[in-house]
Amino acid sequence: MKLRMWLYDIAREQCPTPTYMRHLCKLSLDSGYNALGLYLEHRFAYPSVPWVAGLGSLTPELVTSLQKEFKELQIVPFINLLGHFEGFLYASGGEQYACERFAGMSGDPINPKFVSLCESIVDDAISIFNSELIHIGGDETAQLGKGASQAFVETQPGDGKAVLYGQHFAPLAQRVVDAGRTPGVWGDMYFEHPDALDLMPKETVIFDWQYFKSPEHTSELFREKGFRTVFCPAVHTYNASWCHLPQTERNVTEHAEAAERLGVEGVCVTTWELGLMGNYNTILPVIEGCGTILTSAEPGVGQGAPLVNASRDEDIEIYQSLPKQESAANLLRAYLKHSETQEEWARLMGVELQECGGWFGFGGIRSGIKCRLLLYSNPFLLWLRDRESLVGEGGDRALELAERATAFALDSDQRGVSQFVKKSVEFVRQVDKAAQAYADNKPGEAMNHLAPCRQIFEDLEKIAVASNINSCGSLADIHRCQKARRYIEEVIMKIKQYGGGSLGYLPSFETLLHPKFVPHDQANWWLINKWANE
Repeated sequence: MKLRMWLYDIAREQCPTPTYMRHLCKLSLDSGYNALGLYLEHRFAYPSVPWVAGLGSLTPELVTSLQKEFKELQIVPFINLLGHFEGFLYASGGEQYACERFAGMSGDPINPKFVSLCESIVDDAISIFNSELIHIGGDETAQLGKGASQAFVETQPGDGKAVLYGQHFAPLAQRVVDAGRTPGVWGDMYFEHPDALDLMPKETVIFDWQYFKSPEHTSELFREKGFRTVFCPAVHTYNASWCHLPQTERNVTEHAEAAERLGVEGVCVTTWELGLMGNYNTILPVIEGCGTILTSAEPGVGQGAPLVNASRDEDIEIYQSLPKQESAANLLRAYLKHSETQEEWARLMGVELQECGGWFGFGGIRSGIKCRLLLYSNPFLLWLRDRESLVGEGGDRALELAERATAFALDSDQRGVSQFVKKSVEFVRQVDKAAQAYADNKPGEAMNHLAPCRQIFEDLEKIAVASNINSCGSLADIHRCQKARRYIEEVIMKIKQYGGGSLGYLPSFETLLHPKFVPHDQANWWLINKWANE
């Protein structure tokens, strides 16, 4: 295949240093890739958008240096010019480009200022990156036709959203073509609005991402219209406590075989969301193993007709039910090349852990453990929503596996991933003990059970700091852990103040845990009247 690429998700709070980027470039070449995609969003210091790049963002100077040093490797920018624009929209100065006020992640495609900004971002990418490909985004534009563009969509004959989408992206793609480069776009929105394809320049390469099945049949839409296509499987980290190895291997293999069978442009192995206590160092052997799959891919057998019209849920169920013997042999072999202990660690965390079920099992959405423990600024959500699975047998098994994995961990990176699983379960169990004590009218005992939770988040903060140092990971995770610890202290104080009946009634434990709790609001009006938050 012409293109063998993997995608580094810098946008999800990664802080790549020159040393780390050189390491990734060398690893890419050594693993059989001829391209490295850099998924940027707001984590790049665009010369024309000086207000967007936060600390640790990738710089043009570093890109220039890497291109001079690694001439055999195509370093491809992946920018976003409609959806996934949130890092711009929620920085001061970016509000003016939003599709809707303080909502969602899309710019406004009929706002001339936004269109001008997109053109400047494209020009920046073209001037800084030497790659043939310039990827201009286009995926997951859920707000298409909302806000100011609603009237435009409603006045168009046929699919107004297709017209809006095509009229936004076609000129941006043509801008890349006019510069002598090749535009790339994600393919998902064309399944909803296929008429938009007719507006795109034929030089455009469509990136068809199918994380739960082969792209053999979905890509027919693009291939039949004469577009070159890149197939995009996923390393399943975003929906895992660490990484689902069997599903990753199946997905990458299906894409590689289909690419060989159909003669498409190539394959781009995506990695997503290594923030929220993820760690890129721990999945680099997966990247190596995927490189081996791409370089050794054979046409294989086509996807069966019964799967063509399967729903997304049915696709996920097929992946969930992968037989135990299909245990990611190729990816585990990549860990074995480093050491037997690394292979065992990866097997425990990437194969065995998902057998614990619940959020440890394979699914189609972002890990609920990561979100509820860290993302929403209220770690008690994990107890509120997932108590049953984490206090029960599945939690017992996860604790045991995490302990075993920690014993096999090579370094602080792998230990941190294992300890995150352990401490997540321990936190929920401590909160559950506190809830029982509170229900038994023992507020002092409830506070004692919550006290160790502060140490849990102090330990997680240390893991986040180490991840930032070792693998250029998230700075936000450090602050998320600090915020969670402070909130635990706040809840302990609320129990001390109100857990003895000082209000004349006893707020429920769930109520006291909530950040919106207000003394004497016994009816929880903030919960009942949700509309005011929207």
